Amino acid sequence: MTSPKMKVYFAPDSRAVRTVWLLEEIGLPYELERFKLGQKEMRGPEYARINPNGRVPTLIDGDTTITESTAIAQYLGAKYAPHLVPGVEADNFATYLQWLHYAEGMIMPPVNNYVVETILLPPERRNEALAKRAMKVLSRALLAAEAHMKGREYISGAFNIADTITGHAVVISRRLGADFESLPNLSAYANRLEARPAFKAADSA
Repeated sequence: MTSPKMKVYFAPDSRAVRTVWLLEEIGLPYELERFKLGQKEMRGPEYARINPNGRVPTLIDGDTTITESTAIAQYLGAKYAPHLVPGVEADNFATYLQWLHYAEGMIMPPVNNYVVETILLPPERRNEALAKRAMKVLSRALLAAEAHMKGREYISGAFNIADTITGHAVVISRRLGADFESLPNLSAYANRLEARPAFKAADSA
């Protein structure tokens, strides 16, 4: 008897590539659904029935419901992909944890309100003066990752779950227009990530 597919729910304008990328990397079957509700309706009964705490993305695995991408990554890694998670006794375990959470606080929003309210908005809604300021903030955040990647192929030793979180943030930062000419280590890193079959599949989902 085969297990039912996991169900993954995203916000209307989000593709949440990193969650799909990880599911593809592990090889788990899933069903993908984007909410078609407006911002106000997302707090209503239809949305609450699926996602009572109002968080996205949401992954439903049988009787288990997990929300937010980092929590989803940790859950999938612990249950289905121990080969992508350094053990607690591994030399790189502390680094793995550091970079698993790094994207949430440094590279991708919330870097600060400038990033959230400018460069992530559609072009017609951006304040270009503030958008330039936001890009400078984003570029400064990337410098720490650039220094970390010197001499390394992936974030923490071999490719692991941390790369689906932080690595996706690096890729998206480049697509947003961050200056990668001065970030050769990150540029090469992003190229390696985008070449992975699971990333390609997630990017086109």
